[in-house]
Amino acid sequence: MSSSPSQSPLARRSFMARLAAGIAAFSGTTAVAAAAAPSAGPWQPTRHPQDDWLDEIPGQHRFFFDALTPLGAGEALQFTTNFLVASRAGYQLADADNAVVICLRHWATPLAFSDAMWAKYGAVFSERSRFLDPKTSAAPTINVYLTKGYGLALPNREHTFTDAIGRRVQFAVCEMALRAYATMIAQAHTLPLERVVAELRASAHAGSHFVPAGIVAVNRAQERGYTIQHIG
Repeated sequence: MSSSPSQSPLARRSFMARLAAGIAAFSGTTAVAAAAAPSAGPWQPTRHPQDDWLDEIPGQHRFFFDALTPLGAGEALQFTTNFLVASRAGYQLADADNAVVICLRHWATPLAFSDAMWAKYGAVFSERSRFLDPKTSAAPTINVYLTKGYGLALPNREHTFTDAIGRRVQFAVCEMALRAYATMIAQAHTLPLERVVAELRASAHAGSHFVPAGIVAVNRAQERGYTIQHIG
């Protein structure tokens, strides 16, 4: 019996050729589609409106000083001044050309508050932060970085928060630490907690931004292009 045309060697070769061509065409189309598909791209942090204030500070350069202790807060004032002075002398930049934030968190948080708060609650601030007035060797009754006259006894070298405010420096104040201090004050003075929280918040330096936690502010500042300098 003779073979049918569909079973002849010629027919089989023709079928295989068409099959190979079809596979090649499909593979080419798939490769082109894969090449045209957009890549995932580099990772980008999620932006939250609570952190937008970091972008609202004008400046060509961004610097974030992370202070954890009372001595660290003084060093932050000193190095902030050095940065601004050197920027002017070496680069002819005005203070407004630099976005500078000092973060006051952990044991440095009470340094965000006024002399009046230290007069009322200095003993509580001092007990938790283990910080004494170098002139009296007792719990401070003023915010020592709001005044001059300590010379080399403090690391700020006479550069005060008032000076920093005048140079457009902003402050990130840890809400978590604020509430911890407020809880201690409320217990020690038998006061309503939320009243103490409101009193402390109202006394903060001009240019203060209350952040959920100082450590979160460090993360958000770095994600928004700030150089981070940990101090004390």
